[in-house]
Amino acid sequence: MRLTRSKVADLRSAGEGNIGGSHTVVPPLVDRATADGSVDIRMLGPISITLRGESIMPTAGKPRQLLVLLALRYGQVVPVSTLMEELWGDVIPRSGMTTLQTYVMQLRRLIGGSLPADSQRVAKELLVTRFNGYQLMATPRSWDLHEFERLAADGETALDLGDAVSASKYLGQALDLWRGPALADVPTGRMLATEAIGMEEARMRVHQRRIVADFSLGKHDVVIPELRMLVVQNPMHENFCALLMIALQRSGAAWRALEVFRNLRTTLIEEFGVEPSGRLQELHQAVLSNTPELSLRSYGLV
Repeated sequence: MRLTRSKVADLRSAGEGNIGGSHTVVPPLVDRATADGSVDIRMLGPISITLRGESIMPTAGKPRQLLVLLALRYGQVVPVSTLMEELWGDVIPRSGMTTLQTYVMQLRRLIGGSLPADSQRVAKELLVTRFNGYQLMATPRSWDLHEFERLAADGETALDLGDAVSASKYLGQALDLWRGPALADVPTGRMLATEAIGMEEARMRVHQRRIVADFSLGKHDVVIPELRMLVVQNPMHENFCALLMIALQRSGAAWRALEVFRNLRTTLIEEFGVEPSGRLQELHQAVLSNTPELSLRSYGLV
């Protein structure tokens, strides 16, 4: 998914965004606690949600799952049916509603434990019961997902303007925010699994664009180890394979570029019974023909 300038403009004006694309943008909300009572959220790796510097993350799996889904949709009423589907899928227990209410009560206790006097009243104002749903009203003070989106969009803009130095810097800073797989230590039902996939796809997109920026800076040899790692992790990702092939060819190791194509082709045939795409086959032929300067644009990489 490409993070465009229009998208980041929406994020900046509205104060909310979603990589997974499954919820709408909402305006920032006034914090219901104190001026320093806002929430810090980390989702690009192991989950961390703190209020006034204290963790409000439960240790049990399903309450963690519930809090993360509410946080991803902060400011919105999340229907009970959506929450129950996330927690239990199609097999919702008879006690599902009662259990969900118990989880909400546990979350409010954790929220209240990080607040000053009259904490339980304020906790109910931060995690609000609505008609047939719940709404998290705590305003994120910092959120690594939003910062990632902002830096990624700035990097895309710089790359579109031909400023490869700034593009590499911003995109690299966006990648540095990651501490592991998205939503690494929380159980995921249908909604959270979709969110995590969207985050990981955006991460791969940013990785590719940062490498493209480094190509523009003549660093094709520097990115070879990184590309090798990415290809090992994503053996059927044609863009990573193509970038590695071009980097190797430009570095005088055309035979290794051919080896990358051969491995990709073998994997695709074994897994799905298909050949690499036409553009990868054209790139393969160009390497075989010893074409002097392979263009990223010619193979859909910019």
